[in-house]
Amino acid sequence: MMKMNKRRQKQFKDEGLCSLQFLKYSVCVFNTLFLISGAAVLAVGVWTLIESHTYVSLLSTITYQVATYVLMGTGGLALIVGIIGCIGALKENRAALMMYACFLLLIFLLEAAAGILCYMYESVIKEGLKQNLGLSMIKSYRYDIDKTAAIDGLQQEFQCCGANNYSEWKKSNWLVNMKKTNNTVPDSCCRTYMTNCGVSSHPSNIYHDGCIDGLHGYLKKHLIIIGAVGLGVCLLQIFGIVLSCCLSSKIKQWNNLRLQSNHATEYY
Repeated sequence: MMKMNKRRQKQFKDEGLCSLQFLKYSVCVFNTLFLISGAAVLAVGVWTLIESHTYVSLLSTITYQVATYVLMGTGGLALIVGIIGCIGALKENRAALMMYACFLLLIFLLEAAAGILCYMYESVIKEGLKQNLGLSMIKSYRYDIDKTAAIDGLQQEFQCCGANNYSEWKKSNWLVNMKKTNNTVPDSCCRTYMTNCGVSSHPSNIYHDGCIDGLHGYLKKHLIIIGAVGLGVCLLQIFGIVLSCCLSSKIKQWNNLRLQSNHATEYY
């Protein structure tokens, strides 16, 4: 009877693609990919935040920031969850595997939400810029330190002036209320930047095109990257959830068989 039980255990434990060992190492291989993808997601989130943090203050909603922070959070969480998955698989710990599967589901939902949010926001971002960028420039320039720095950086980097065109600056609170300047536009509109270079509005001296198109293209590119990474990586979680649930089920079956074998051994 003992020999028969051992044969049953060995046969049950080694069943090709559905075997316990195969599932254990499949989860470990998946976790390696998952850890790499988590690090990549975190890196993309940090890169996006660093690249665009200057212009965030000019946006009318926090959608862009929320999507970026969600992506960073899921990337960081993935690094921790991957370790839990490896421990659960190697130790054949069902509790750790089920916790791992639940965290994978949570990450899946968060990354899917971030991806969908990015693609939804990408379709309306230009309208938002048209409605709010010019207003922000007119009201906040030289009255809000952060927005002033963002506007100057925006005009220099994208070689533009004003939201739609340079002529909007004559309506700004800065020029209307500041009588001591001879500038017609901020110095950051100048093709060659220097103090008080914004006196002349001649096209040889300043940029005439507005900044909306340049900023829209810049943000759109980042949103597409965030959305693609979020939706792409979240699909990877599906395989992890399936593998971890299969392994947990297999461990349960194996433990039950081992328990039955022990009882049979004690009986005889």
